Amino acid sequence: MSVTTGATVRSEENLKVTRSRRNVAWTGLGAFVVVVVLALFPYIVYSGTTAIMVQGLIVLTLASMWNLLAGYAGLVSVGQQAFFGLGAYFVLIPATHGLSPFLALPIAAVGAGVVAFPLWWLVSRLRLGYFAIATWVLAEAVALFIEQIQSIGGGTGMPLPGFAGMDPTLLAAYTYWAALVVAVLAIAAVYFLLRSRLGLVLTAIRDDETAARTSGVKVGLARLLVFVVAAAGCGAAGGVLAIDQLQVVPGTSGGVFSVQWTAIMAFATIIGGLGTIEGPILGTAVYMILEQTLQSYNAWYLIILGLVAIGIALFARRGLWGLVDDRFNVRLFPVGYYLWSPGERRRRPGRQAKGTAGVAG
Repeated sequence: MSVTTGATVRSEENLKVTRSRRNVAWTGLGAFVVVVVLALFPYIVYSGTTAIMVQGLIVLTLASMWNLLAGYAGLVSVGQQAFFGLGAYFVLIPATHGLSPFLALPIAAVGAGVVAFPLWWLVSRLRLGYFAIATWVLAEAVALFIEQIQSIGGGTGMPLPGFAGMDPTLLAAYTYWAALVVAVLAIAAVYFLLRSRLGLVLTAIRDDETAARTSGVKVGLARLLVFVVAAAGCGAAGGVLAIDQLQVVPGTSGGVFSVQWTAIMAFATIIGGLGTIEGPILGTAVYMILEQTLQSYNAWYLIILGLVAIGIALFARRGLWGLVDDRFNVRLFPVGYYLWSPGERRRRPGRQAKGTAGVAG
């Protein structure tokens, strides 16, 4: 009896709790190298390529923010275009008063985050479809309000000042670097947010909100913080779009307040993998490839995108990154915890072994 007890104690003493089964330092180094290579793109590729990359980086930022909302906080929003459009105007307004649009990007992020506070108060008690429709209604209301302000172009919009006389090639490079910085900061913010105590709170809320509440988790405060962070990220992306297009048009059809922006960020997140940091990255790459390949086919382009989304939703519930994870057991951005024995074989996160357990995140 004593031998069995001693073996059990030794087994428990050998168990480890880690973020990943691999050395994440190599992952960090790899990410740094990728960012450095991307930063060199204006020197090694044509401006047309960097223009496409700017669009992709904007979509990546938006998808990462939507994934934070829907994948981790359970808030399926159809109104993130409200903050996206406000971000564009928070760049336009300071630019009309002489501030460089690039220096106005932090204002776009902070301004969108501040606006998120009162809007959250209006929708905080809603869930599921009610929350989604309410955010869409609020986005339309914000767009209509902006269209009434004639000093910033009203319903027709206005060009973005501040770049008169600047070399187009240099402007394109600066715009690309701004988009890259915003995207990297967005992914880093999500990563470190999920590795904090808030990440554990969001995991509990996502798995069972009722149980989280009864355990003393401050669900409302956690969701408010996520809502504000997502709004700030979308605002920064909207500011980059304003700089890229050199104008701001508010119209809900093709403008900065168009619901198509939320559709794009949701599409990229779902096909890539909801609830993973890697998912929006892969989903954005797939979306940009499809967009560049099929955009000349007019209506067929939208039909094919819809069929791809339906196919992924039916046959790969965890998205494309879920297929990669199942096959190769890869997590580039580990944010969950593992309880494991150093001597056991490597397994997919969440699969329990005898005497050990994996906690995916």
